Amino acid sequence: MKILLAVDGSKNSLNAVDCLIEHAGWYRGKPVVELVTVHAPVPRLPRMGLVVGRNQIQRYYEEEGQAALAAAIKRLRRARIKYQARILIGRVAESIVEHAAKSRCDQIYIGTRGHGAAASMLLGSTAIKVLNISKLPVLLVR
Repeated sequence: MKILLAVDGSKNSLNAVDCLIEHAGWYRGKPVVELVTVHAPVPRLPRMGLVVGRNQIQRYYEEEGQAALAAAIKRLRRARIKYQARILIGRVAESIVEHAAKSRCDQIYIGTRGHGAAASMLLGSTAIKVLNISKLPVLLVR
């Protein structure tokens, strides 16, 4: 079983990591995890290249991505679950779904927020969009 696990470093996304670890025994073998975080592209502003170089932007994506992945990596290592960590740049929900398909994942795990009546508004951002556009099963974790 190959699972795309989307994280952003938040408590909610770490709940998804914990859920995957807790239920890893449900699968025939330990799941293989495609661990991803997605960073929205830095807006392109006129004459930005005069001040900020391409290497600086790449370094920014790498540093932010590693920070978002750090806690999830630590937990997966402790649980001895194999993973491949990736930092994606693009529209978040679309990047998650596209990468899951390209990587031939069987399922997507993603953390969400559930705050009663406001849940659909808060959930509406990434989690609901992934749920709506994915052809793969999506597990939303509170």
